[in-house]
Amino acid sequence: MVTEQEVEAVGQTLVDPGQPLQARFRALFTLRGLGGPGAITWISQAFGDDSALLKHELAYCLGQMQDSRAIPVLVDVLRDTCQEPMVRHEAGEALGAIGNPEVLEILKQYSTDPVVEVAETCQLAVRRLEWLQQHSGEPVAQGPYLSVDPAPPAQERDVGQLREMLLDEAQPLFDRYRAMFALRDIGGEEAALALAEGLLCGSALFRHEIGYVLGQLQHEAAVPHLTAALARPAESPMVRHECAEALGAIAQPACLATLRAYAADPERVVRESCEVALDMYEYETGPAFQYADGLEQLRAPPS
Repeated sequence: MVTEQEVEAVGQTLVDPGQPLQARFRALFTLRGLGGPGAITWISQAFGDDSALLKHELAYCLGQMQDSRAIPVLVDVLRDTCQEPMVRHEAGEALGAIGNPEVLEILKQYSTDPVVEVAETCQLAVRRLEWLQQHSGEPVAQGPYLSVDPAPPAQERDVGQLREMLLDEAQPLFDRYRAMFALRDIGGEEAALALAEGLLCGSALFRHEIGYVLGQLQHEAAVPHLTAALARPAESPMVRHECAEALGAIAQPACLATLRAYAADPERVVRESCEVALDMYEYETGPAFQYADGLEQLRAPPS
């Protein structure tokens, strides 16, 4: 049983800029797992922070919680043009992830946002909500991953066919995302390499989602491609950040060297992503039971 005092203590860690970023991330994912209005309140308070990476993850977690009580703060973040594009984009994606059709009009409004990543995200979120409405009442197939994705996986199971759909930039983005998530769910080296080719496609939003999916897949065949994308200084920071976090999740020795090399990158969101990814690498290669260990840290006896 989790007490209100424990939720508050984890929340205080999240909103404290004096805490190491790794500790704040672990607190955030602890609150995501706990859920409820208290967790949403604490997560919402942190949108005033100056770390775009942290705020991006706040929005992501609120979407994954699928609690409609998070809608007002996410709408505020989407509307706030002073927020970084990667934060606004993630707020739009989170509104789609929650799945409540009441946000359809606001998402349609921002589907023509001047920031292309925000516009594309809102277009995808509209398509997801419309797809949910068209398939309401149908059983939702649960894949091997527990994430709420921007598009349902395609029915197709032939990797070659899915690769063609994924890389065909004439196809609607929603359909290419469906191919992406189908490839992830199929898994294996062939699927990982097909996905990795997407890191050279035209849309930065698409490339960033490829990085995220490769992090979920955790296949070492993707490491050279993720490393190359992280190493491209002209690449969008939101793509480089996802590639860094994916390398932390894959947690092969070659990933460690790369993350250390970019931990002093001139781009703050990349530096911070490497910092978080190194913490994730430590978790993936260590004995800890779970990454979101905020409660364990609170309850641990003093050493």
